[in-house]
Amino acid sequence: MIVEDHPLFSKGLSSLIASREGYAVVGEAADSAEALRLAGAEEPDLAILDLNLGDEDGLDLLKEMRKRFPKIAVLVLSMHDERYYAERVLNAGGRGYIMKTEAGNKVVEAIRTVLTGKTYFSEAEQERLSGSAGGEEGSFAPVDKLSDRQFQIFSLLGKGLGTVEIAAKLKLSAKTIDTHKEHIKDKLHCNTAQELKQLAIAWANGPADRLIRGG
Repeated sequence: MIVEDHPLFSKGLSSLIASREGYAVVGEAADSAEALRLAGAEEPDLAILDLNLGDEDGLDLLKEMRKRFPKIAVLVLSMHDERYYAERVLNAGGRGYIMKTEAGNKVVEAIRTVLTGKTYFSEAEQERLSGSAGGEEGSFAPVDKLSDRQFQIFSLLGKGLGTVEIAAKLKLSAKTIDTHKEHIKDKLHCNTAQELKQLAIAWANGPADRLIRGG
């Protein structure tokens, strides 16, 4: 099944998969509620999941799907840079990660790999995850050191959301968000809330490796 909130992309992906012998798309979902309902009703072998689902967080959905339907393999297909999300997806129970810029035959290759019980990541990411890239050159610390919740808040800061907006979106108190922000500031070596906000926006709008490697 496909979990994607852009109808045209979802339909295109569905057509691509259906054109390959031995594969069938049992359904398409645009949000978490529909994805969970579909997973329970159709029991697919594989769910292809986008991390961006409108106001919802695809990583949270991945964790919930793995908890409720452990037999369903999950392959993430996202616009987000693999370097920042692949390890989180793997830790959440995902079986692979592919960027939308590499769609097409790569998607079919990823599906085949995951359905054989293996994991699928780009060659560069496989090296980084295995540690063979080595040292600081292969890492993106300290952003990698943020917890999933902290990373989620950091990403929302990068989209321009304030404390109250983030609290409402995540259904948490403003005090809890502020506490997380303090921990994020420490991990990212930011002295002020404004400095953290500027870093988050810079990160969200393009490569900011030089800003987030710590030290």
